[in-house]
Amino acid sequence: MKRVLLRWAVVALALTALVAATSNLALAEDATPIPTVTSTPMGTTVVVLGGGNPQINVRAGPGGTWPVIGVLVVGERVPAIGRSPMGEWIKIVYPGSKTGTGWVYSYLVRVEGGDLPIVEPPPTPTPVTTPTVDPTLAAQFLVQVPPTRLPTFTPPPPLVVPTFSAARAGGVRFPSALVIFGLFTVGIFGILVSFWQRH
Repeated sequence: MKRVLLRWAVVALALTALVAATSNLALAEDATPIPTVTSTPMGTTVVVLGGGNPQINVRAGPGGTWPVIGVLVVGERVPAIGRSPMGEWIKIVYPGSKTGTGWVYSYLVRVEGGDLPIVEPPPTPTPVTTPTVDPTLAAQFLVQVPPTRLPTFTPPPPLVVPTFSAARAGGVRFPSALVIFGLFTVGIFGILVSFWQRH
């Protein structure tokens, strides 16, 4: 019984070693080295300086009115094709665009590897026209508000300010100074009488 178990264990170990060896061999055959591109672009190139920004815009044409088609980061090097007649814009190889080229502002890059020929810029893009509105269609959405009649203003009647005339007292007027003097005399007389009654 022990011999049978020992034989089966040896067979199992041999099969395991055989499977491991064949799988390592298959992995070694599949592991082919991947080539890496280490060559630098030939000819004239531009190096992105950025002018204080981490990236610059790549435009479809030489000017700020052209649409932005991509960006380049600072330190990136790309092949250059030519320059605008004034030298302010440089045409570069840019595979991300429809034409495979783009334009960068020359003050944000450094040209290396030679002089660039003058390239005729593409025609200026036509501005997008705004669609015209059909007047018959617009008239359907106009709401006409009927004019409302404002109430008429009726001026108030003129204000009558009553005037009063001074009423004249009938008869002879008694002088008020004489009344005051008489009351003053009666008061003094009363004080003297009360003073004498105490003594």
